[in-house]
Amino acid sequence: MNSNDPNYSPLRDVAQSPEATARYLADVQRVLLDIGSNLETLALETRVHLRKTHVEGDRFYHARLRAMPVEQALASVLNSLEKLTKNMEKTAYKRHAHDEKAANTARERKEKQLEKQRKKNPRSLQAAPGSHQQAGHQPVSGYGGPTSVFDLRGRGNRESA
Repeated sequence: MNSNDPNYSPLRDVAQSPEATARYLADVQRVLLDIGSNLETLALETRVHLRKTHVEGDRFYHARLRAMPVEQALASVLNSLEKLTKNMEKTAYKRHAHDEKAANTARERKEKQLEKQRKKNPRSLQAAPGSHQQAGHQPVSGYGGPTSVFDLRGRGNRESA
């Protein structure tokens, strides 16, 4: 792509690769975690300052009550930031899983199509070259096959104790 193209987006290349997406999200996450540590420091300093601010006529708990909405707002911001960084990690994993699933979808569809054809025409597909079964050997199905380990040994070979 050309950066002079009016439809050019630098994140288009990042979006097309799960590895590039993971790297980009990790970089953004690092920046957000750095901002988070600064916000934690700001929250502590704000708490100390606001709780020391007394107005004449205050009781000992009034400054703390006035500070609580500000402290809660900063705590909410920190909580949202933590959730955001966790969700960015999840997003990177889901992006990678999407590519794996897309790569496997074509193979799974082909297998389903062959299975459907085999169910519709069991005789014609068994004799097809490249088949895993030999022409003279029929698989044992449901009710006619051996039902226990003793049946596998043969009927006449049972010894009594």
